[in-house]
Amino acid sequence: MKRERLRRWYWAHKWSSLVCTLFLLLVCITGLPLVFRDEIGDWNQRATAIASSAPVLSLDAIAETALRRYPGDRIASLFCDDDEPKVFVAMVTPGAAGAERKHALVLESHTATVLEDSLHPLPMQQTKHPWVTGFMGVMLQLHVYLFAGLPGQLFLALMALLFVAAIVTGVVLYAPFMKKLDFGTVRRGHSSRLKWLDLHNLLGIVLLGWTLVVGVTGLFNELSTPLTGLWQLTTVPKLLAPYKDKPMPAPAEMVSPQTAMDAAHRALPEMTMRYIAWPGKVFGTSPQHYVVYARGSTPATFELIEPVLVDARTGKVDDVVALPWYLKALELSRPLHFGDYGGLPLKILWALLDLATIVVLGSGLYLWLARRKHRAAQLETLAQVHAAEHAEASR
Repeated sequence: MKRERLRRWYWAHKWSSLVCTLFLLLVCITGLPLVFRDEIGDWNQRATAIASSAPVLSLDAIAETALRRYPGDRIASLFCDDDEPKVFVAMVTPGAAGAERKHALVLESHTATVLEDSLHPLPMQQTKHPWVTGFMGVMLQLHVYLFAGLPGQLFLALMALLFVAAIVTGVVLYAPFMKKLDFGTVRRGHSSRLKWLDLHNLLGIVLLGWTLVVGVTGLFNELSTPLTGLWQLTTVPKLLAPYKDKPMPAPAEMVSPQTAMDAAHRALPEMTMRYIAWPGKVFGTSPQHYVVYARGSTPATFELIEPVLVDARTGKVDDVVALPWYLKALELSRPLHFGDYGGLPLKILWALLDLATIVVLGSGLYLWLARRKHRAAQLETLAQVHAAEHAEASR
């Protein structure tokens, strides 16, 4: 590679890395506990598990308990936890348009005991993870949103794009910089900066495949809100057009949520049903239907979702909505990003690779600072030599 072209690649690698490094360090550090989020649970607000041999209550019993607690409210959605005996109920206190008060209840699934009752920290339609609170909630908000909602997501998407660019440019530079050394060489008998340069290059090339996967899937995940919004703007209005002008059914006219969930399960028996949204427009749902979200049953397809429209008056399935390819790609990228599809051993491997990536990022930052310090020292030396020569000439 010609010297000028090599210099351009080096410039691109340096600045794409530097701009995103601090934010990627934050993402890697917050990503460590999120890899083990199922094992860690909610550290700050973990509910005390209620040991019970009793069967899990029906959704009808859970909904009745929530409405008894807040008789003037209406239920917007209900979600059953996969790992703990918890059911999460999103409720809305009616108010002026756009001023509804949204809050959440957490109930034990065997006894309907209320474990938590709180206002929701974010508008529920803005997050894929509306029920993560406490320590894990803070980690998730930093990792995905920077506590800034959609602008934070888009900013981190740009950082992920720069990270991918830094990886590609780093690969281009690896051969010219390391062609005279055996693979894996770390020169320890020289300066500290040279040792860290070798370690940075070695870890960077070893982690190439993993960092590319995590970077690209992270980019997809950060674009989840605009991609979902695109689908809602282009496809959902056409899907719901026949029901747009019809009135919402009164509570007495509606079949029970358990009936709607059972109907969706009969339509998609190979999938699991964990989430159901009530008829209404608060969260962009149909005014005529329960919307049951069916998920894949295997670790690889767990994040794949198929919405099922169940007529709220008759309990019959009107439609199973096929998501577009870009949303399917998004959902498939989630388990790949966090290593969710291979159990605890894969999560441990993901965590080790994450730690190694932190070393790569930190060493890159150190190398840049050390290079600046080295150049400053060279300039200072040259200035001193020039001053000495000038003084000598003046005599």
